Amino acid sequence: MFRTRLLSGIVLVAVAVAVLIKGGTLLAVVLFLVSMIAYQELTAACKIRGEGKMPGAPVIAGLVMTLVYYGALGLAAAQGLLDAFCAMVFVIAAAFLVFLFVYVFAFPRYHANQIMAAMFSFLYGPVMLSFLYLLREGIDEGIYLVWFVFLASWGSDTCAYCVGVLIGKHKMTPKLSPKKSVEGAIGGVLGAAILFTVYAHFVINAYSGMTLALPFAAVLGAAGALVSMIGDLAASAVKRDYEIKDYGKLIPGHGGIMDRFDSVIVAAPIVFIGISLIVAY
Repeated sequence: MFRTRLLSGIVLVAVAVAVLIKGGTLLAVVLFLVSMIAYQELTAACKIRGEGKMPGAPVIAGLVMTLVYYGALGLAAAQGLLDAFCAMVFVIAAAFLVFLFVYVFAFPRYHANQIMAAMFSFLYGPVMLSFLYLLREGIDEGIYLVWFVFLASWGSDTCAYCVGVLIGKHKMTPKLSPKKSVEGAIGGVLGAAILFTVYAHFVINAYSGMTLALPFAAVLGAAGALVSMIGDLAASAVKRDYEIKDYGKLIPGHGGIMDRFDSVIVAAPIVFIGISLIVAY
């Protein structure tokens, strides 16, 4: 089991590195495909489906709007970040209206909680993941900045695990994740702050065309780590609510896309917002 998990993790990291370095259309297409899978995993977990094995209308609507969303985002991002934001708002509003149409014209086949879960899944998966694309393509020096997302998520998780194993005694959320400790969480936050500071000093400030204040990098790392932990626990909470072990079986030893990218999904927006603020001011 450990060997399978390790090997699939290495392959996953290698693919992620290659795609993020290349960026552009390849990144948009990969994120679109990953978002489609994440959306299906979330809606499956939330029990949104049609009769038999066929996906229900809310699922189909969400998949179609994910295609529209990434198409519009890719076209708009080529014109500038402001156009990309406008495209995001328009498509999110359109998706909400589409789900309302499904609710009304398919009534009473789908309950209100299913429609709300479908919209939640659309925002949680496709929209949140798209911030990786915005960070990589929408901001100058994005090829250097996008790695902050993974330092905030996977980096802080590694630090939290190491500290938790060594000195973890107080359970943080025993009902959601019994193995996570308060000490581990603190170690993850401090570890991410250190990782961000080191990366900013030796990579961003040394090789990119921008200068990032080290105190800001530390604060952003701590915030990113904290938010990524919330994302991890939120994904676990959904699984607890619907009594499932994993979101899927796509990644051997890890589960589904949502099992592996739960923290990345929420770390991406906070890193993007933080970098955007420093770039703007």
